[in-house]
Amino acid sequence: MALAGLAGHLVDVEAHIGSALPAFAIVGLPDASLSEARDRVRAAIASSSLAWPPRRITVNLSPASLPKRGASTDLAIAIAVLAAAATIDPDRAARAVHLGELGLDGRVRPVAGVLPAVAAAARHGVATVVVPAGNAEEARLVPNIDVLPVATLAELAVHYGAREAVAIATDAVRAPAQDRAGPSSVDLSDVRGQEEARWALEVAAAGGHHVLMSGPPGAGKTMLARRLPTVLPPLDDEDAIVATSVHSLAGTLDASGGLLRTPPFEDPHHSASAAAIVGGGTGLARPGAVSRAHAGVLFLDEAPEFPARVLQTLRQPLEHGEIVLYRAHGATRYPARFQLVMAANPCPCGNFYGTGERCVCKPIDRRRYLARLSGPLLDRVDLQVTVGPVAGASPEAGEASAAVAARVAQARERAGARLAAQGWRTNAHVSGRWLRRQTPGESAEAVWRALDRGTLTARGADRALRVAWTIADLAGRDAPSPDHVAQALTLRSRGGAS
Repeated sequence: MALAGLAGHLVDVEAHIGSALPAFAIVGLPDASLSEARDRVRAAIASSSLAWPPRRITVNLSPASLPKRGASTDLAIAIAVLAAAATIDPDRAARAVHLGELGLDGRVRPVAGVLPAVAAAARHGVATVVVPAGNAEEARLVPNIDVLPVATLAELAVHYGAREAVAIATDAVRAPAQDRAGPSSVDLSDVRGQEEARWALEVAAAGGHHVLMSGPPGAGKTMLARRLPTVLPPLDDEDAIVATSVHSLAGTLDASGGLLRTPPFEDPHHSASAAAIVGGGTGLARPGAVSRAHAGVLFLDEAPEFPARVLQTLRQPLEHGEIVLYRAHGATRYPARFQLVMAANPCPCGNFYGTGERCVCKPIDRRRYLARLSGPLLDRVDLQVTVGPVAGASPEAGEASAAVAARVAQARERAGARLAAQGWRTNAHVSGRWLRRQTPGESAEAVWRALDRGTLTARGADRALRVAWTIADLAGRDAPSPDHVAQALTLRSRGGAS
C-alpha cells in the first residue's frame, strides 16, 4: 500500500528472474529508502536459509507513475522474489497485502502508517493483510479483514509453502511504546479562581470554538489550556478512526489501548518550523501538529513568539478543517479540524496589566509584540479573554472537569439535534448564511450595529453569532436572546488584540 496522506493506493509488486549476469534492480518510482531494500531483502533471504537466485532480478512497483517511499515494501519485495524463484506458492502470496520492513537477520520490523494502510486495503476489497507482529494490535483495529502477523520472513515463507527456511532471530521486534495523545491526570478543579476564563473554556468546549487567552505570567493560561480536553466529549467512531490513522502515520501511536477516544492535545514549542506545524518534508509531505491535533486541541503557548510565517499557515486549516500540502511529487491532503487555543502575555515583559506600573516595555515594543498576532488570524478566533492575576491567598477550587463535561455534553447534544439535518455537529462549523437566517432579528441587532461601526468584520459577526448559539445551548434555550449575543460580543472583545 502506497500512502498519500491518509489515502492508500494498492501497489502490485512484480518480480522477474532473467537469464543475465546477477543483478537486482527496483523500478517504479522508489525513493532512496525503498531503493536500499535491495540489500535488506538479499540479506534477509540469506539469513532465513532460503536460496537467492544467482541471476538478474527485476522488481517492478506498479503503477509506475505513483511515487513510493519508505521501507514498508521490503516484505512484499522479498515475497515476490521468492515467488518468482518458485520457492513459495505464488498463488497464495498473491491474495494478500504485505507490509513490513526487513532486518538483515530476517526479522520483520514494525512500520508507521499500518492503520491507514490496512483500512485502505479493506476499501480495495483485500481479504488478508500480512503485517509485522509489532503492528498486529494496530492492524486489528480495522474490522472485517484477516490480519496475519509475522515475526520473521522465514515464518511467512513456511506459511506459503517453503520447505527449508530457518529463522535465525525468532524474537519479534516490537513497536516502540508511545504515550497516548492528550494530557493525563489533570482536572479543571486544579485551577483556582479565574471564573471568567473557566466560563470561556466551557463555551469553547461546548461549541468547538477557538480561544485566545491574554494575561500576565502565572495567571493560569497554560493550566486552563491543558485541561480543555478533559471537558470535551470522547471521540465518536468516525473521528477516532481518522485521529488514530493520523497518529499511526506519524509514528506516535500506541495501539495497545485501541482507537484514540480522548481528544488529542498538541503543544508545539514556539521554535517549531512551519513544516513541523502544518506538515512537510521531501517527497510527499508528512502530517504536522495541526493534523495530529485533529478532533482535539492545538495549543500555542506564548503565541506571539511563534514566527509570523508559522502563524499565517494556520489560516487555511482554521477555515476549512484540512490542510493541503503541495510538493514536487504531488499534493497531500490531511485532516486538520482542531480547536486552537493560544496564550499570550500582554507585553514582552509580561507585566502590562492593572495599572501597568511594573511594566518596563516601551509602548512601541508592546504594539509590535501584540501585532505579531495578525488581524486575519485573530478574526478567526471566536473567544478572546483576559486572564488576570489570581486574587486572594487561597481561592477556592472550582468545579471538577466531570461536572463541566456533563454540561458540555448536553449543549453538544442540543446543537447536534438542531444541526443534524444540515450535516454539522457543532456551532463552530455552521455557515454564516444559515446563522443569519436562523438567529432572531432582535437578538442579532447588537451584532449588526458592531458591524456598521467597523468594530466587527463580516467574518467576526458570523463568529459572534456562533458563540451566541453556543451560550444559548448551555442555557437550554432554543435560540439566542439579546443577552446571549451581548455575552458573545464580550467574549470576543477582551483578548490581547484589544
